[in-house]
Parts: sequence; structure tokens; C-alpha cells
Amino acid sequence: MVKLLMSWDIKAGREQPYFEFVVREFAPGLMRLGLQPTEAWYTVYGKGAQILTGAVSDDIDTMRRILNGDDWRKLRDQLLEYVSNFQQKVINASGRFQL
Repeated sequence: MVKLLMSWDIKAGREQPYFEFVVREFAPGLMRLGLQPTEAWYTVYGKGAQILTGAVSDDIDTMRRILNGDDWRKLRDQLLEYVSNFQQKVINASGRFQL
């Protein structure tokens, strides 16, 4: 399995619409694309990204197909309306918390 790790900060004043978008559209959208969300972390105190989250797929070919597709770009672009400092990377999934 491979994991897509993502991190970002929520734009000031966009918190409520952000959380509504994540629950109603982003998480279900990931699943429609074929990614299974695995975790989401909200940083309350300290430095670093405000949100850390991950989603897995069965293999690297599936992940590449998803991330190179128009549906992923549309979903990510919608997310970018609510967040800044978005980063993503793909790693081999270990089954434990990963950065």
C-alpha cells in the first residue's frame, strides 16, 4: 500500500466553511477517487502545519492515476479555496503515524 500525506493551514476566517467542505465534499471525494482516508490531525499548539492527513491506495500505479487525474485536481483546487501552505507527498504506507 502507498499513502498520500497532505498538510495545510486553514485560512483565517474560513474555518467554518472549511470544516463543512471537508466533511461534505473532500473526504467523500477522496473515497470516490479510490483513496481510503486513514487519519487526520489538527494542531492546536506549536509550530508546523495546522492539519496533517493521510489516505491510502493499494499500489503506486493507482495513486499515480488518481493524482494525475482531473477529478483530483478539481477536488484539490476546491480545498485550496479554504487553505494555504498545501503540501503533498506519496510514501510507502507503514500502518503507523507517518510524516
